[in-house]
Amino acid sequence: MPIDPALLAETDRLRAAPRPTLRAVSEGMEAHLYRPIPVLDHGFVRVVDYMGDDAAIVQAARVSYGAGTRTARDDAGLIRYLMRHWHSTPFEMCEIKLHVKLPVFVARQWIRHRTASVNEMSARYSILDREFYVPAPEHLAAQSAVNAQGRGAALAGDEAARVLDWLKADAARAFDHYEAMLATEGQQGLARELARTVLPMSTYTQWYWKTDLHNLFHFLRLRADAHAQYEIRVYAEAIAAVVADWVPAAWGAFRDYRLGGVSLSAQGVAVLKRRLAGEVVTQEESGMSKGEWREFCEVWG
Repeated sequence: MPIDPALLAETDRLRAAPRPTLRAVSEGMEAHLYRPIPVLDHGFVRVVDYMGDDAAIVQAARVSYGAGTRTARDDAGLIRYLMRHWHSTPFEMCEIKLHVKLPVFVARQWIRHRTASVNEMSARYSILDREFYVPAPEHLAAQSAVNAQGRGAALAGDEAARVLDWLKADAARAFDHYEAMLATEGQQGLARELARTVLPMSTYTQWYWKTDLHNLFHFLRLRADAHAQYEIRVYAEAIAAVVADWVPAAWGAFRDYRLGGVSLSAQGVAVLKRRLAGEVVTQEESGMSKGEWREFCEVWG
């Protein structure tokens, strides 16, 4: 679905009038500023403001640690040290504000990350556009048999067609009723705050979401993970691409130690040591539950 031409016109207007500043800027982020990145069928993510860069992380850390670190390691090395040892406050020196258009059910997952400032469009005052999310056929999946929060194999044939028809028809009927209940010429109509209650979770909403880099990394670690729900994962992936350009050194450390790294329980460490010593260890001997053992074996074989 193309981005709203009015939003594109606003983007062009804002980018056509750059202003000089004395504050630090990230050239990578400047390339993204204001530009909407399409997500799903009607959604987008765009950066509307930011503060700080890799240097801001290093600056904060060196104030904390003292001048002795200035010659001890280069900036990228210091950032990797901070990430490796789970330091958080230096990463809080960078902030980002996003304008996001997303389905309501994705927003309700997203809002679980409470370490952010959020201002959402209100359907008490505004009439919502007739836009609702319809999954692409390849994302119409059955309930997973092993994960209560996940998906299994994709539906196919008549079953997939039937489900897709229901999703479209039910949402369209809800919007028909919503629009019919609103005030029209010659009729008082139902209050917007009540009429909105008929709308489905697939309806698109919008918000401004502001957070610091430390908490954004936590969001991305969970939501850009392969096990995250597809519809929120694609938003996380779009944001991740922006972050990689904004703070490349911090992103590289996060990618290596969080996204690409794994953590071990005390039982997992003990099993690995025994395996390295040549022992054969079973799940019953490991001290792990069946679920923990399955996850351990997925990584370590």
